[in-house]
Amino acid sequence: MSGFDDAGIFYSDSFGGEQQADDGSIKKTHIKKRFREFLRQYRVGTDRTGFTFKYRDLLKRRCTLGEFWMEVEMEELSSFDEDLADCLYKQPSEHLPLLEEAAREVADEVTKPRPAGEEAIQDIQVMLRSEGNPANMRSLKSDQMSRLVQIPGMVVSAAAVRSKAVRVSLQCRGCRGVIANIAVRPGLEGYALPRKCNTEQAGRAKCPVDPYFLIPDKCSCVDFQTLKLQESPESVPHGEMPRHVQLYCDRYLCDRVVPGNRVTIMGIYSIKKSGNPSRSKGRDRVGVGIRSSYIRVVGIQVDTEGVGRSVVGAVSPQEEEEIRRLAATPNVFESIAKSIAPSIYGSVDVKKAIACLLFGGSRKRLPDGLTRRGDVNLLMLGDPGTAKSQLLKFVERCAPIAVYTSGKGSSAAGLTASVMRDPVTRNFVMEGGAMVLADGGVVCIDEFDKMREDDRVAIHEAMEQQTISIAKAGITTTLNSRCSVLAAANSVFGRWDDTKGEENIDFMPTILSRFDMIFIIKDEHDEHKDMTLAKHVMNVHLSALTTNQSSEGEIELSMMKKYISYARAKCGPRLSADAAEKLKNRYILMRSGAREHERASDKRSSIPITVRQLEAIIRISESLAKMKLRPFVADGDVDEALRLFQVSTLDAARSGSLSGVEGFSTPQDQEMISRVEKQLKRRFAIGSQVSEHSIVQDFIKQKYPEHAIYKVLHLMMRRGEIQHRMQRKVLYRIK
Repeated sequence: MSGFDDAGIFYSDSFGGEQQADDGSIKKTHIKKRFREFLRQYRVGTDRTGFTFKYRDLLKRRCTLGEFWMEVEMEELSSFDEDLADCLYKQPSEHLPLLEEAAREVADEVTKPRPAGEEAIQDIQVMLRSEGNPANMRSLKSDQMSRLVQIPGMVVSAAAVRSKAVRVSLQCRGCRGVIANIAVRPGLEGYALPRKCNTEQAGRAKCPVDPYFLIPDKCSCVDFQTLKLQESPESVPHGEMPRHVQLYCDRYLCDRVVPGNRVTIMGIYSIKKSGNPSRSKGRDRVGVGIRSSYIRVVGIQVDTEGVGRSVVGAVSPQEEEEIRRLAATPNVFESIAKSIAPSIYGSVDVKKAIACLLFGGSRKRLPDGLTRRGDVNLLMLGDPGTAKSQLLKFVERCAPIAVYTSGKGSSAAGLTASVMRDPVTRNFVMEGGAMVLADGGVVCIDEFDKMREDDRVAIHEAMEQQTISIAKAGITTTLNSRCSVLAAANSVFGRWDDTKGEENIDFMPTILSRFDMIFIIKDEHDEHKDMTLAKHVMNVHLSALTTNQSSEGEIELSMMKKYISYARAKCGPRLSADAAEKLKNRYILMRSGAREHERASDKRSSIPITVRQLEAIIRISESLAKMKLRPFVADGDVDEALRLFQVSTLDAARSGSLSGVEGFSTPQDQEMISRVEKQLKRRFAIGSQVSEHSIVQDFIKQKYPEHAIYKVLHLMMRRGEIQHRMQRKVLYRIK
């Protein structure tokens, strides 16, 4: 009989203070009883196939693991008892505590007998979820107040986790009387301290006004966190700004989401006092009845579809079977490459390279603590109108985690990390940039050539070491940025100019060697190709709305997303011995081939063939094995990786288009260049400005060849001795 009294003692205080009407408390007890029956008796399955008590087993499993929370489906509750679900929808703040008490009682029953020292069971937090259609953030009006609402959106900021008292104890300054165990309402409403002390004792002065203060040691607290939810970009009407709403999460709901997650929130639409009354002088200027709204969250679901930071949830066994069946087909690589941006015609090799980038190689941690990156980086250089940005946009939609940014609109701090002052606490806080947000995914950088040089240097570390180190404003730390970089750039003259050779490219060899594959996409004129391309574009425009079905051999986007995240999580292939031997021989050949090429043309290539390039080929072949979900890299994968590397980087290095500006063909040429440079420096004092056109004309009159003059100017610019001013018309000498 010992357990008989506990419940009674536990509830004696719940209606303390003002005595409620009896029928109200009777109704509450009845509702709690019904909730208890629901948790005990709700079962899934039929008598024939055998059924399980869903919530009983769930509670038992969770309590054994030491997690005191559970999720209740609203649809299951309404199928058990329509009125209960209706009560919960209409007056959630009254009935949710009853459901939690019921859950605690059921958990108490199912976990007996408990080990010694763990007799008391903790409070259970009940979260709700519903499959119903979510409402829009703009439709939340005053008639929804203190009801259960469900809204979708995107979390834009999350505060740190703080503590909030649920039961407080007060003490009076005058008579030292203690009022213990006062319940504080959940949510962002505070607790107003009583103005005067009630204990009247004879022969003592009356206690002053506002005598009470909190005893911090005797309060029981829970964690809470405030989030900011912004409505999803698709539902914002044209020409309007997206709206925000504040969210309040407590206990196990804290730290469930990170900024950038797409979520659907189930919560109670509540109000709190708005405005800061201390600022206004004299009486409260803020209207007495005016309150600002927030949502007290009772359930969070993270969305997996759509753009942005959407971590694909657990793959069901049927999907896993389908994925394995897909991986076992012989031409899985071709079909994946075909499914990447199917509306774009041609550029097959680029699509294959993008497929390798999406799957990525395997990251290796060496015994001495160093890591080798497993992500493939890819650069597309080319003419305008070759669908580079479209490919980038597609990758943003297709990759499990992706961030899209443009070169001109992003600074070094925006790409890596910035340190700023928190407006509330006035402390310095650190905000991760695009490369930190895309940790475990892809960063797409468009207009890579339009970035400022010092901003481009900021990505060097992120691309090879995959960390971002910061030492600013007293914050010294290292952030992870394990992401692939997919960059698109134009050549210097807008279009590729074959006569200019290496001057088409404005990048340093330091950043070029960090890209595993570099594609030069030229827009060449070819009547047959132009005809098929035009037909393809016409088809896309004519049947844009009508064709929903995918053509032969393509994989659907949702399936592709699941496939990519499954392969990245579950598969980490390694090189086999034969493949390694083959690679070694080919690498030596490649080095000697590059040496031959340099000897033949007497120029140093600005895409060096270094160990980095060897690692690039290893990564590409690993990603090809990963597509087939194989544990080891086969010979075929190495061949395909070498072919991809051949058509991308080696061709770019050999085309003379990227050959560097360090060496020149003949000693006479070298002498000519140095003569021009001396002459130029003599004529052109430090700190002066001269028009480029007039300099070139002067030298041509003195019978110097034109290409040598431009070469010297280019060299001096690379060394930072002169720079362009006024739309590249005027030269200014710095040193």
